[in-house]
Amino acid sequence: MAQPRYPWVQPTQRSKAQAPTVDTHPMAKVFCIANQKGGVGKTTTTVNLAAGLARVGQRVLVVDLDPQGNATMGSGIDKRAMPLSVYDVLLESSGIVEARQRSEAGSYDVLGANRELAGAEVELVALDHRNERLRRALATAAQEAAGAYDFVLIDCPPSLSLLTLNGLCSAHGVIVPMQCEYFALEGLSDLVNTIKQVHANLNRDLQIIGLLRVMFDPRITLQQQVSEQLKSHFGDKVFNAVIPRNVRLAEAPSYGQPGVVFDPASKGAQAYVEFARELVERVGSLQFGA
Repeated sequence: MAQPRYPWVQPTQRSKAQAPTVDTHPMAKVFCIANQKGGVGKTTTTVNLAAGLARVGQRVLVVDLDPQGNATMGSGIDKRAMPLSVYDVLLESSGIVEARQRSEAGSYDVLGANRELAGAEVELVALDHRNERLRRALATAAQEAAGAYDFVLIDCPPSLSLLTLNGLCSAHGVIVPMQCEYFALEGLSDLVNTIKQVHANLNRDLQIIGLLRVMFDPRITLQQQVSEQLKSHFGDKVFNAVIPRNVRLAEAPSYGQPGVVFDPASKGAQAYVEFARELVERVGSLQFGA
């Protein structure tokens, strides 16, 4: 039997037929924003989608699983001043309800990250249920704060680490932001294979919700060609919304605000609000937990 490409992706003392499923979360639909390639706009998508969902009346929790803490800072929360973070939640010294903070700028809640999270992977290796720490915390939060959220968005680091795996094991689905470039297609193939492995071994609910084209410049012929290839190969898994390359989205984090809040009239902000509406509509037509 072929060995999994990634050593973390192993069923934990269960046979393949007994792979666990995500607990039913009355609080939300849980989505990872993931791509193994760096610099593709995962954090920008996470915070602006959260703010966009808030704009259309949805209640959102952002979980920052990247030790850089960019989603935390981009939401207007000082990662250096947090009394509790996702690190404490993963080590089960705190719960999500206690550790979450409010992003006043974005009108959503944040389970923040900071440098402490970089050491969590080393500590998690020796612990039981290391892949399921976040899933269990979300299930507990669903009981403690039932109905508090419509969506949980998990910002994953650009690698298949124990942190990313915790996100994938917690999620109902994956949203994949990607640039319309050749190397992005190569990385997408690896990500799809990873999702298949996690689905088979660890989380039967996991599915690809959709591919989001970001940093798109219609003047570049290659990007148009790659966009058409994506639509041809993945069909309705490609979101209709397209996020253009936009300087206002890039400027917003330095002001501690999502671009949707920083300049609501910008093309990038409007595109993310439109994407939020499309996601709400798509989620209504999907089946989870099958």
